Order: sequence, then C-alpha cells, then structure tokens
Amino acid sequence: FPGAEPKEVETKVTAPLEKIISNVKGVEYVYSTTMQGRAMLIVQFYVGEDVERSLVKLYNELMKNMDKLPQGVTLPLVKTRAIDDVPVLGLTLWSNKYDDYALRQMGEVLTNEIKKIPDVSAVNIIGGRSREVKVLLNKDKMAEYHVDFLSIAKQMQGNNAQLASGNLLKSDTAFAVETGNFLTNADDVANLIIGTNQQQPVFLRQVAKVVDGPETPSQYVYFGYGKADTSKDARYASAYPAVTLSIAKKKGADAMQISEEILSKINHIKSEVIPADVHITTTRNYGETASEKVSELLFHLFIAIVVVTLFVMLAMGWRGGLVVFLSVPVTFALTLFAYYFLHYTLNRITLFALVFITCI
Repeated sequence: FPGAEPKEVETKVTAPLEKIISNVKGVEYVYSTTMQGRAMLIVQFYVGEDVERSLVKLYNELMKNMDKLPQGVTLPLVKTRAIDDVPVLGLTLWSNKYDDYALRQMGEVLTNEIKKIPDVSAVNIIGGRSREVKVLLNKDKMAEYHVDFLSIAKQMQGNNAQLASGNLLKSDTAFAVETGNFLTNADDVANLIIGTNQQQPVFLRQVAKVVDGPETPSQYVYFGYGKADTSKDARYASAYPAVTLSIAKKKGADAMQISEEILSKINHIKSEVIPADVHITTTRNYGETASEKVSELLFHLFIAIVVVTLFVMLAMGWRGGLVVFLSVPVTFALTLFAYYFLHYTLNRITLFALVFITCI
C-alpha cells in the first residue's frame, strides 16, 4: 500500500487479510507484520496438508477478495517456505587480495555451474557487490541545458529497449526487422541523447557523470579464523572480504549425496574459474552433519539390539536371546526394504523411533 502509514496499513489491509486467510481450509495460524506502505503475512498450514493444493487455495481466496481492499493496494506476492528451502550447503569465497566486487563475480560463475546439478533447487549469493552503472546528475549542468530529472529518466527508459517491428518482404524472402538495442556499457549510457538545447542535441555525458563499477553495498560478509584455530589464525590474522553461496536442494533429494556431488564439481572446476589466491571454505554442510547423526543412531541401534538380546538371554536362556538377536535385524531389514519399495523417505526421526521401539 504505497504511501500509507503503518496504522493505516494495519486497519485497511492487514486485519481484513487475516480474516480472509483464516477462512482457508487447513490454515493453522496466521502471523502478520505491518510496516510503512506494506504488510507481510505468514500463513502456517497443518502438518500433512498438500503444499501445492494449499497454495492454490490461498491464492484463490486472495484473488476473490481483492475488491474488498482499498484502491492503490498492489497484488499480493505469494511464496512458499518449507524445510527444503533451508540451505544444505554453504560455500564461502574469500581472499586477502580480491575485494568483494571481484568475489561476487566469481561467485556468479560458480552459481551457474552449481545450478546445472539436477537436484539443486536454488543458489543464493550472500554478500559482495554486483555490477552497476551509476548516473550522477549535475543540477547546475541540467539547468544550463534546460533538462529535468523526469525527462532524463524517460529518455533512458525508452532507449533501453529492443522491439520486433515487423517483417520486410522482398521477392520470396522475409526479413525480420528489430529496432532499438539494450544498453550494454557505460559508454552507451553516456552517449544517450536526452533532449535539445538551442536546436542542438544534449547528451547525457554533458549533464551527468556515468560510472561503471560496483553498486553501493547493502550487506557485508567477512571471513576469518578464531583464536581456537591456531594453525591458520597466525597465517590469516584478520577478517577478509567474502561472499557465501547458499545452496538448497529439491524436495526428496538426498542431502549427503548432493553435498558430495557439489563439492566434487567445485574441486573439478576450481582451477578453471577461480584464481589460486581465492579460497573456498565449506562453512555449512548439512549432508555431512546428517551423515554423522545417522551413523550415531545406527550405532545406538546396534547397542539397543545387544542390550535387548542380553535381557532376553537372562530371562529365557540363550535360545530365546539368539532368536531375538536374529529376528530384530531381519525385521529392520524388511522394514527398510518396504520403505525403499514404497518410496518412503527415512530420516533421523524415523531412525530414532526404531531405536526407541527396539528398547521398549
């Protein structure tokens, strides 16, 4: 709701939307945050609700009631958030010779390579500055050449376009005609004609300074070693500019397998796209953590089987204990085979439940 105060947004937008969304079947909670000119609502569905069906129901309910909102309210942007959106792998690029602008460009190259892996859902780059062409207007020059900000903005927007203008027919040949071209560098921007003064064209470079370089930073990422890491703390004594690649997997993908595949591909292409002075450090590896936890649960499962077998042997003799010692692993094997055959996923909670049931 552009221009509205938080109180006005709350009474005219947030509160009605909360009531509308609460009528959607399967909604458990609705949380809202109201800010200057906008509002954010978090809708939580009950466990077990189908994500796609819930999203469609929510979107339909919002569209049906858009006429009840005040004029000027934009269409809502609906996004899903689930456990699969949590990054499974974090790779940090840092260097003591390159700045965050150069590291960001290297991170974008790695991002394109990582996205080629089938089970990768999204790759976000945290930190660093992207490339930006800045136009710094000089108000004195603008007054001298009789141009204003709005006319300059419209001329820049109109010149940064490419359109299909039809076909040119000649004999039995058709030529596709395209007019205009997108701006590609700072020189293209500086040479734009933004108006006329005394029957002479006025170029943008005459009233503004055009700079092609890094954008204004909005977030900062630094990498450094703590005092506990004595081997590298002395060599890299301070914090260095860095960018982090946050990688999420698709639903149903194996976190351990996809992490190994990504790291293997990074090691394979590192020498081709990353300079030797740039380091790549794994700052988050959920696949490795999950592997350690699963191994720990399997070890506890083995201990549970041994303990149950000993108790049965004390109560019923060695024959009964032998039967338990053989039947429990066979039962687990059949259970895991059924999981695999029915395409069920096996997570740490399920393994803990198996261990708990064995002890009971």
